[in-house]
Amino acid sequence: MMAMLMLRGYVHSEVLADHRIRSEAAADHVPRKILEGGPVVDTRGEKPTSMDVPDRRIVLTFDDGPDPRWTPKVLDVLKKHHAHAVFFITGTMASRYPELVKRMVDEGHEIGLHTFNHPDLSYQSKKRIDWELTQNQLALAGAAGIRTSLFRPPYSSSASALDDSSWPVTEYVGSRGYLTVLTGSDSEDWRRPGVERIIRNSTPPKGKGAIVLMHDSGGERSQTVRALDVYLPQLKSQGYRFDNLTEALDAPSAHTAVAGLDLWKGRAWTALVGAADDLTGVLVVGLAVIGFLVFARFGLMLLLSAIHTRRTRRRDFVWGPDAPVTEPVSVLVPAYNEAKCIENTVRSLVKSDHPVEILVIDDGSADGTARIVEDLGLPGVRVVRQVNAGKPAALNRGIANARHDIIVMMDGDTVFEPSTVRELVQPFADPEVGAVAGNAKVGNKNKLIGAWQHIEYVMGFNLDRRMYDVLRCMPTIPGAVGAFRRTALNRVGGMSDDTLAEDTDITMAMHRDGWKVVYAEKARAWTEAPESIQQLWSQRYRWCYGTMQAIWKHRRALVERGPSGRFGRVGLPLVSLFMVVAPLLAPLIDLFLVYGLLFGPTGKTIAAWFGVLAVQAACAAYAFALDRERLTPLVSLPLQQLIYRQLMYIVLLQSWITALTGGRLRWQKLRRKGQVAAPPGEPAMERGAA
Repeated sequence: MMAMLMLRGYVHSEVLADHRIRSEAAADHVPRKILEGGPVVDTRGEKPTSMDVPDRRIVLTFDDGPDPRWTPKVLDVLKKHHAHAVFFITGTMASRYPELVKRMVDEGHEIGLHTFNHPDLSYQSKKRIDWELTQNQLALAGAAGIRTSLFRPPYSSSASALDDSSWPVTEYVGSRGYLTVLTGSDSEDWRRPGVERIIRNSTPPKGKGAIVLMHDSGGERSQTVRALDVYLPQLKSQGYRFDNLTEALDAPSAHTAVAGLDLWKGRAWTALVGAADDLTGVLVVGLAVIGFLVFARFGLMLLLSAIHTRRTRRRDFVWGPDAPVTEPVSVLVPAYNEAKCIENTVRSLVKSDHPVEILVIDDGSADGTARIVEDLGLPGVRVVRQVNAGKPAALNRGIANARHDIIVMMDGDTVFEPSTVRELVQPFADPEVGAVAGNAKVGNKNKLIGAWQHIEYVMGFNLDRRMYDVLRCMPTIPGAVGAFRRTALNRVGGMSDDTLAEDTDITMAMHRDGWKVVYAEKARAWTEAPESIQQLWSQRYRWCYGTMQAIWKHRRALVERGPSGRFGRVGLPLVSLFMVVAPLLAPLIDLFLVYGLLFGPTGKTIAAWFGVLAVQAACAAYAFALDRERLTPLVSLPLQQLIYRQLMYIVLLQSWITALTGGRLRWQKLRRKGQVAAPPGEPAMERGAA
């Protein structure tokens, strides 16, 4: 994409363009016969010569095109009055509008080169001059299948204006086989002086011949078009002919047909330029879409999270008629090789201020996880062993062995605060609530990767959950801290292994079955986030791909009625837009940032990027304030946007590729270090303590 953007920038004179114009210099080294001669300068031989067009012959020349708006109008007027002209095209415009160049040739007009990027060649090296000419010829070959021997330097005028800076260029261009065509009469249409003035400037005196300079590009050319429509019949009535240059000079055509490899190179070039322009158009639309999605998401998050917070933090707020919920609950801890973490997890649950039954389901661990739990001898803790079958199977085994109607699920690397279970189950006071999402937090946030994930959890996940709660389309109950009503679990068939995101899958199934899914912000759980790029990649790859699988699995909700249809037409589009499409398009922001920094407008690009960053920072600060978190980690937010976000883009792209190619992912166990020993503010639990 960056290569195509650079190609687009090149043909739009944003890359490698040189807009310097040299001021007038002395003409000591320019032959006098050239300065006093005609506008056609031939330096191809040993001695330079010049020519003028015969009397009553006018060679109309048009510079800087072709232009998609004005060139067709100019061609229409020329065709109307049966006049020929010479179009000095730039490579940038010819590459973008090859069909207009072909029309010029098909209608009998002559083509000349006006360089590729329109630089002042007196500033350029011979190598750059060759490049400008070669690229211009390449564009001409691709557009019309020809080469030309006519050339007009940018910013040139009459032969009398040649000086010691421009004359060496004229000599060198002649050595490359080009005939330099300067100006006899300048219409000055670029000044837009009015139709009458353009006609007067373009009319040679006393029936003389002339090479007339006009423009079919580079600005608003309506006066040029209107002037032509008057000028052509007016001078024809006076006996003038409007010919190509070679027709006027009675010389062989300046055009040479191109064939073979050169022709195909030209066609490939114009095709690539067209593709780059088309791609850029698509990218700009994509950028507009992602801009809308980003700001729409920010707006919705800020508005709806404020509504959620105001509602749930009222002094008289209760979740439902059965509040408070005091009945005991079963806590399921699926564990596979969690020897480093499981003791901290279980001990945090034992300290719960709500009556709990703790079931550790050992899913075929090979590191003694089950034995560690059994050796603790803690009250209310049971171990259920099974052959390794995966997390969904372990959770279903736990549900089957649970004694209570409310079931809390957590990960084996997570620790709860004493109040977590109590806060998590209070929403079940509403009999319509089928599941509750808790507030998952990063416990190991003292390192850079952990700090970035901490920002993501607080800003992205928890603000999102407040928003989705208000909209009644919560997409995911986090595996680290969630609670379910047994009745609801049984109705939807328990945990499924159809996807790698069983928590998203079960949540969507709950919505489709008509249950409310809510967010309990006070039910905090502290989880150990990945500390290496490889581990983070594995985790997010599974999450992204699993989410796509879940969306695809529940796609029928889009056309169903009732609660399932409501979730399908509200929840699935929002989840798809904000969690899949927006992250996939978001790299466009960074792509255009890099392009803007390299090729401009640099100042506006930097201002726009910092503007978006400021919005993100404000949103993040608001989220941190809601969660009563310190703002210190936000210092790394700019770095997170530049580095961490790029990693997430690539993960999502890989997930898309896996999904589109029909690939399958297996469950990937993350290696934990047991660094989250206790919730913040509580002393770490010692091993072996009763």
